[in-house]
Amino acid sequence: MLSLRAPPRTLSASPWRRRGRLDGFAAPRCVSAAPPATTLETATARSAGVSFPILVNGCTGKMGVSVAEAATSRGLHLVPVSFSSRENLDKTIQVGDTDVEIYGPSAREDVLSSVIDEYPDVVVVDYTAPDSVNSNAELYCKLGVPFVMGTTGGDQQLLYKSVQDSENYALISPQMGKQVVAFLAAMETIAEQFPGAFSGYRLEVLESHQAGKLDTSGTAKAVIACFEKLGAVFDMERVSSYSCA
Repeated sequence: MLSLRAPPRTLSASPWRRRGRLDGFAAPRCVSAAPPATTLETATARSAGVSFPILVNGCTGKMGVSVAEAATSRGLHLVPVSFSSRENLDKTIQVGDTDVEIYGPSAREDVLSSVIDEYPDVVVVDYTAPDSVNSNAELYCKLGVPFVMGTTGGDQQLLYKSVQDSENYALISPQMGKQVVAFLAAMETIAEQFPGAFSGYRLEVLESHQAGKLDTSGTAKAVIACFEKLGAVFDMERVSSYSCA
């Protein structure tokens, strides 16, 4: 829930200035430093309906499991490994008909290298933990595997830079629901066209998230960033949060 409190004075009549695109938390960003390299073989396979391999990191959490289940239910090939942010996990979980073996951080590079050798077209989807965002992204970029970063937190500017400095592809977003993505895109456009429109207003934010989430909602941060561009003053430490099942 977002609420804005009007200032006890009218807004300034000075003309608004147009600004460029927003940085920071926003709608999904496709980051790439290289042109697409679609081969005839790849295009033929896709047109024939052959599924591509997907590796979901974070299958010890609700989002990771949900994404893995959705992938298998739609015919994608789920690679039977996943990374956790915790060490010493001798664990295997079942997702659909696939037994997924869980590995800790120290095994990431060796395991992912082996996966790439076996599945050259693999795409990684990351729903791990905030403190793993940057180290995981750096590994994906180092090994040249395209990835979707659904995990929020970490150093976002460093995350973008890691991808842009590499010849890799990435989709980075705090929110994957298309309706929310559309809302964030609309907010971003408004902030671009009417910077300072809410100068003098005070913003209050109440957000809910799933139990066990370790950081403030990335969606809340994205909306707050837009309102800050519109001139509303807000301290990120003042986000009120509650957990839902």
